[in-house]
Amino acid sequence: MDGNNEPPLVLTPGEPSGVGAEIALKAWRSAPPVFFLIDDPDRVRSIARELRVSVEVIDSPTGAEEAFRSGLPVMPHHFPVDPVPGAPDPANGSAVIDAIRDAVALVGNGKAGAVVTNPIQKSTLHMAGFLHPGHTEYLANLAGSDRSVMMLACDTVRVVPVTIHEAIRDVPTLLTRELIVETARITASSLKHDFGIRAPRLVVAGLNPHAGEAGSIGFEDQEVISPAIETLRDEAIEVTGPLAADSMFHEAVRGTYDAAICMYHDQALIPIKTIDFWGSVNVTIGLPFVRTSPDHGTALNLAGTGLADERSLLAALHMADKIRRQRATAT
Repeated sequence: MDGNNEPPLVLTPGEPSGVGAEIALKAWRSAPPVFFLIDDPDRVRSIARELRVSVEVIDSPTGAEEAFRSGLPVMPHHFPVDPVPGAPDPANGSAVIDAIRDAVALVGNGKAGAVVTNPIQKSTLHMAGFLHPGHTEYLANLAGSDRSVMMLACDTVRVVPVTIHEAIRDVPTLLTRELIVETARITASSLKHDFGIRAPRLVVAGLNPHAGEAGSIGFEDQEVISPAIETLRDEAIEVTGPLAADSMFHEAVRGTYDAAICMYHDQALIPIKTIDFWGSVNVTIGLPFVRTSPDHGTALNLAGTGLADERSLLAALHMADKIRRQRATAT
């Protein structure tokens, strides 16, 4: 427990051939909220020596706070094959997935306060038989939720893609009024309960350039997105749109809404990563537990070099702590 009797945050290893352990060790040096890492202690120690950081092995989360004072707490987790920096092995896929499952279980039984996930290598996990598109969908499955939603958040903007890891050619057929409405409902609820915003303001992006220009550049904005917005307004959710996505994110407009609902992955992620790459955090909303993650990938090209940047992980740790406290206050 930390000084406020809150359980520690739990950090998953992510892809063990990536930079997860390195950025965890570097994050510990910046004195974030108390957290512990699920990983192989010997592997983490070998990285820690290069960074001149201590590692403290713990048997359970209850030892994390005391251990955190002198080093990064690590709760042992086994990988079948010794990870090679920059070279993911599908043989470790099940262990990566198991660590996520174990972290969620620890939060579920109150031993950890929130889940923070290091980046996974989706292609490698799929080779190992992982059936979910990514973290967001797997976490929803573990929680028994019908659907969870991916939000990227930083100090100045929050974005939510309606479709996530989908080919651009498939997006128009995947977009439905029901999907947009459900995504916006979950977003509005999260803004209230996770971010303490009493009256959330949403803005909805159009799909086509200039939001379709009254149907002259595609019909989806008029026939799918606008009816969804009307449904949300009928539910007393404050929402504006559809707006041209190319003008939604400049400074003057960002101050008029609390979250932007976007139609596809890059429409949401390009602006926020341009505005604040290292301060952006991936938050899975719509879950019964708190989950955050850095907004970047496994950085295989940096694995083993000592050059990985921990700032996004630090932001994820701080945001997880802030949201779990906000939820506790609201409750």
